[in-house]
Amino acid sequence: MGIRVFIYLYVLSKQSATDMTTYNELVKKWSQQLEIYDPSEAESLIHWLLEHHLGLRRVDMMHFLEEKDLPEALHRDFERLKRGEPIQYILGKAPFYGREFLVNSATLIPRNETEELVHLILKENPQQGLRILDIGTGTGCIPISLSLEMKSPEVFGLDISQEALEVARQNAKLLKAEVKFLQVDILREKIPLENLDILISNPPYIPEKGKTEMHQNVLDFEPGLALFVPDEDPLLFYRRIAALGREHLKKGGKLYFEIHEDFGTETVELLQSMAYQKIRLIQDLNGKNRMVAAVWEG
Repeated sequence: MGIRVFIYLYVLSKQSATDMTTYNELVKKWSQQLEIYDPSEAESLIHWLLEHHLGLRRVDMMHFLEEKDLPEALHRDFERLKRGEPIQYILGKAPFYGREFLVNSATLIPRNETEELVHLILKENPQQGLRILDIGTGTGCIPISLSLEMKSPEVFGLDISQEALEVARQNAKLLKAEVKFLQVDILREKIPLENLDILISNPPYIPEKGKTEMHQNVLDFEPGLALFVPDEDPLLFYRRIAALGREHLKKGGKLYFEIHEDFGTETVELLQSMAYQKIRLIQDLNGKNRMVAAVWEG
């Protein structure tokens, strides 16, 4: 047990239990104030917040708490949570593929679906020394995970946002991953890399009209630059990245996309029109069209 936890429990032991509430009662009380979340998600967020600030695992918290004596920083973060700010931004970190990544408002929060994309790539590419590029890298979670999980790869991450790249570089340093990061606007510039074995992207893919269906905390806090595309051209980035793949992938090189579930067929047809081969539309664990894989035969 850490010293912070020991001191906290010692203070609690000196107080009368009749003046306090149980941990579970506090979770229920606070979660009811997170009105934008469903009850189970709200409780999970409160567990996460308490665990972060008190240094206790959920299973350790079967005792009384004095709400007024909880750390001031915990109360401040709870107020931020009530305003809809994602807990990952509040805590400055998010889990991804068994590791913690720094996040901030310049980066998207890594999603479970993207973990599935990483898992697919790892499963299908066991070879050593592959040359890999991730376009729109954000936190760097995709290239860093691949760098650490694969056998001696040469991995690159690319983004238009200098702020996002700063976060990605910090993550690579903290996790001791060998990834080279580049700032490039792919809609206007070429990429300075050749002979790629794998090209990956989880680009912006949500049409502007889709904002009406999105959670308000995503709209208010996550970077729109990494989320949205024009309504009239939802495949804008896929078309451009596929074109870059034709130039920069080796013969037999692979292209992997994370996609909008509503545009799976259109993405497949786009790649067919650009002479890609072995095109697959792949569902995620929830049965939604989420990934497309293809091969460039030159």
